[in-house]
Amino acid sequence: MDVLWMIPLLLIPLLMWTSSTFVFYFKKFFYVAWMMLLALIGIPLCILKSGGRDIENMRIIRFMVRHVKYLLGLRFEVSGWEHLQTEGPYVIISNHQSSLDVLGLMEILPHRCTMIAKKELIYAGTVGLICWLGGIVFINRKKTSDAKSVMADAAKTMLEDQIRLWVFPEGTRNQNGDLLPFKKGAFHLAVQAQVPIIPVVFSSYSNFYLRKEKQFKSGSIRLKILPKIETKGLTSEDVSSLSDKSFDLMRSAFLDLSDSVTQSNGPIRH
Repeated sequence: MDVLWMIPLLLIPLLMWTSSTFVFYFKKFFYVAWMMLLALIGIPLCILKSGGRDIENMRIIRFMVRHVKYLLGLRFEVSGWEHLQTEGPYVIISNHQSSLDVLGLMEILPHRCTMIAKKELIYAGTVGLICWLGGIVFINRKKTSDAKSVMADAAKTMLEDQIRLWVFPEGTRNQNGDLLPFKKGAFHLAVQAQVPIIPVVFSSYSNFYLRKEKQFKSGSIRLKILPKIETKGLTSEDVSSLSDKSFDLMRSAFLDLSDSVTQSNGPIRH
């Protein structure tokens, strides 16, 4: 009977070595389970530090999460740090490829910054609770009127509490090798608050992570922080052109970054 317990222990290393599909699911399961465990540990720490929901709890969350990249075999190369050295509130916008984006977000998350996320996240067990404690703003993507109301409240809170907000303007995860058209919420938010927009671009994950093909290898992610885009003096009539300008800048940076990563590491072989 003792020998039977050793079979799974022997099988796991063997499958990790021989099956890329097993590696994909193993890493995905580990990532979710580890983040839930970290959240379970972080929840009482956040409550003890701040007494409840507070954006300052993002410091604890960032500290606890930053090591996870090493466990998954990932490395971030960041450029443009100087563009985050901006005083006061601002809106960060970035492309959105998978839940792994959280690791890049935590890599550069500035002080007093939290996210705008889909409402469903709040029901994700311990992760949902710690997100709430970290001051994350939840929106119902299916109800445009609700989303607009939340954005208006967020703009007011940004100015009153001097906070920064991180938004994924594509609105959903996308790994098709390009950017999806941007939704306008982040730009209405920045214009209403009259605060700058700072674009952040993640290079393509296709050199190490392919969801459809069940590939999840070690790899590098290049993360570029672009110069801020001012919104002072702009009105709601300028939102479309502001969105288009941001999209063009980020798309150009995304394609350049992704090409450089592919040349450095080579594409995944099928």
